[in-house]
Amino acid sequence: MKKALFIDCCLRKGSNTKKLAEEFFKELKDYEVEALVLENENLKPLVGEFFESRQELLEKDDRTHPRFRYAYQIKDADLVVIAAPFWDLSFPALLKIYIENISVDGITFGSTEDGLVGLCKANNLIYLTTRGGFYKDDPMEQAIPHLNALSKFFGFKNFKYIAADGMNVQGFDSKKSLEDAMAQARDLAKSL
Repeated sequence: MKKALFIDCCLRKGSNTKKLAEEFFKELKDYEVEALVLENENLKPLVGEFFESRQELLEKDDRTHPRFRYAYQIKDADLVVIAAPFWDLSFPALLKIYIENISVDGITFGSTEDGLVGLCKANNLIYLTTRGGFYKDDPMEQAIPHLNALSKFFGFKNFKYIAADGMNVQGFDSKKSLEDAMAQARDLAKSL
């Protein structure tokens, strides 16, 4: 059976982004879903001794250390789904720390004479998000360009996203916006 990796960065109780993800996974068939709830992981930024120990492992060409498990997990997935709310024009810092930890030369990407090449096997990286305001096609929205670039860097053939806007705008029908995004999520899941 194919394996879907669900990277859950939905940090609030009652998260609208989590509701959107749940709708997606209700309709996803033929995949075994492995959920990685980032707030439950002991993720650390690459600084100080933590950074230095990683560099030593890479210099020794030792990619079997348990700290690289997240990189192998995403590399080996057949489908990757990230759910994270829109925060501070992007996504929560916790997701960025996770990305730092999975960006490993020789696991998720490789260096060649011609440049960098992605090594992840999944065809699709899907991003599900909800945003308090209206950010469709807004240059201030930095999560989607970042994750789209990351998908190319890691070798995913397709990057797709679904966003529900206006969740915190008074007088706007945020419930309908979320329902519309949920319908899109269900349709996307059925198409995979």
